[in-house]
Amino acid sequence: MSHERAGTTAEPADLIDVAQVVTAYYTGVPDPEDPDQQVAFGTSGHRGSSLRTAFNETHILATTQAICDYRREQGYDGPLFIGRDTHALSEPAWSTALEVLVANDVTVLVDDRDGYTPTPAVSHAILRANGSRPAGSGSGLADGIVVTPSHNPPADGGFKYNPPHGGPADSDATKVIAARANELIRGGLDGVGRVPFARARAAATAYDFLGTYVDDLPTVVDLEAIRRAGVRIGADPLGGASVAYWGEIADRHGLDLTVVNPLVDPTWRFMTLDWDGKIRMDCSSPSAMASLVAQKDAYDIATGNDADADRHGIVTPDAGLMNPNHFLAVAIGHLFGGARPDWPATARIGKTLVSSSMIDRVAASLDKPLVEVPVGFKWFVPGLLDGSFGFGGEESAGASFLRRDGSVWTTDKDGLLLCLLGAEILATSGSTPSQQYAALVAEHGDPAYARVDAPATREEKAALAALSPDAVSATELAGEPITGRLTEAPGNGAAIGGLKVTTESAWFAARPSGTEDVYKIYAESFRGADHLAQVQAEAREVVGAALGG
Repeated sequence: MSHERAGTTAEPADLIDVAQVVTAYYTGVPDPEDPDQQVAFGTSGHRGSSLRTAFNETHILATTQAICDYRREQGYDGPLFIGRDTHALSEPAWSTALEVLVANDVTVLVDDRDGYTPTPAVSHAILRANGSRPAGSGSGLADGIVVTPSHNPPADGGFKYNPPHGGPADSDATKVIAARANELIRGGLDGVGRVPFARARAAATAYDFLGTYVDDLPTVVDLEAIRRAGVRIGADPLGGASVAYWGEIADRHGLDLTVVNPLVDPTWRFMTLDWDGKIRMDCSSPSAMASLVAQKDAYDIATGNDADADRHGIVTPDAGLMNPNHFLAVAIGHLFGGARPDWPATARIGKTLVSSSMIDRVAASLDKPLVEVPVGFKWFVPGLLDGSFGFGGEESAGASFLRRDGSVWTTDKDGLLLCLLGAEILATSGSTPSQQYAALVAEHGDPAYARVDAPATREEKAALAALSPDAVSATELAGEPITGRLTEAPGNGAAIGGLKVTTESAWFAARPSGTEDVYKIYAESFRGADHLAQVQAEAREVVGAALGG
């Protein structure tokens, strides 16, 4: 149920006290025995609010030292690229990290404009530095840190590590880093190296993140077609790290592109409230994107990005904000349907198992191999790196794809790239991505898709994550025979940390939340909204029975 003010502009009472949030970063002391105050890496790094003692200077000192220790163990002695977004806690954490990195004799590369750096620009920089060298282990390899909690509310901070493959660190790395960080915190930070910030900043090397990324874009997206067609683009950074990038993209490549809102404000006072009444820079949310949707008729296509620009939102005059699943299906149809003739014929399509089955139907119609992986962009990294995945995308509006010659572009989500792809689709086809999705519906059917949350204790969440297919005794779901019970992803055999149940025309997946006492139910039906509601209701029963409820 949506908040009564969802989609309306934030008011003074909704805003954070920036001074309070930053002061809490420096003064809060986490309890190392409280799980909610420990370093914990989710699918995109460690996140939390300083006000809840979940993201404080102690956490960043320990985590950065743990990353330095991990680099030494792996033999990584190349440069480390570090970027940050526009959250209030990002610059303090960036400064803390710099002090530890330099104390550990790491060569640190920082933005030459002292500006904000999108996640994809960091991934791009790492891959460019490592060139054709294998990104396993070895001397000279570069890696990176991005200080961002992504689309999370203004009071949150985030800190994520990207190893030499350029993408999000796998659990093999994050478990080691988190364990070492928590050990350092328990030990009173004994073993953490640190130098004064002035010395650390002076030791850092300037790197042109913006210019290097923006100038390289024609190798991955057809900017000439966009320019030639005169596509009018409205790009809204949502107050995030892409703010300077969009203007440069317009200027350097001659595009008819307007930066809709160039303001940066750590309170995000210009945002419309998300579905739950919170300020959240979620470019896939109709409520958070309401102000841009209201301007949809002013542009041929309008786009939004979250705070670190690894997610994308596509707004068209005929449909408003597209569902992320819909745009992924259209993007795949475009890229694999003839727009990338130099890609290997064997290039595969990667999707997370909670993404729409419309993607399956599009892949089948193109006779292209589809690989279904667990939630988390890290699962696409190896395939994007070696070119065996042409595209990797997830339902939460994160995706990346290969350069036009079939080589790697980024191995982390790239929201700027996907926004530009929307303009390329319009420029080369003459129809908007939403019009193209309507054509897919006419061909394949119209799926109803939704995600809802259900309450769960910590013990129930742990049990759900460890389920086996045999725990599901039901034989039918919403009037159809069950055709699959999955606790491992069919594409790579990796544990999904939950359960997916499929029928001929519908499916649901249940996964425990990493931050709240709920589990998430993703569901889809090609038989309409009423059938979807039946699937969701029975999903709760199936999960409850499997958990012994």
